[in-house]
Amino acid sequence: MKFKGFAHILGDNIDTDTLIPAKYCASFDPAILREHLLEQYDPDFINRITQGDIVFAGQNFGHGSSREHAPLALKAAGIGAVVVKSVARIFYRNAFNVGIPVIECPDAIGQVKNGDRIDIDVKAGVLKIDEIPFQITPIPDFMQRIIEKGGLVEYYSSRSLIPGK
Repeated sequence: MKFKGFAHILGDNIDTDTLIPAKYCASFDPAILREHLLEQYDPDFINRITQGDIVFAGQNFGHGSSREHAPLALKAAGIGAVVVKSVARIFYRNAFNVGIPVIECPDAIGQVKNGDRIDIDVKAGVLKIDEIPFQITPIPDFMQRIIEKGGLVEYYSSRSLIPGK
């Protein structure tokens, strides 16, 4: 499982309401969620994203509510992965459920700059910032399979529910 894109840096303590304001969470429409991603934090953020780009954030990323709208908004914007110093556990799981990998790599956070070229090889456990390698916290195999299928629903939809089939 590999991801390539350009870095977009956020700070510490980015909560789910910062990612997508609560007033937009009555909808699961990806276009609406995409449009309002990080609008109060950085109104121009969505205009700088290209498909596959990588978000970097500091400590306590994704804390707040347990709703899946925040990782859905990231996915709708085309974000390929999120790299963090530390992450709220409920966001971590919700992100994988919707098909966005969250990668813990504290050493990379202080080294990355906006626009750096990022290459991530999850199976090898390596993240490269402009060819400089960093070890990432391993992602369990079953969670890698969920990401490869596009999320938890797609993962279970692809599996036969009949033993031996």
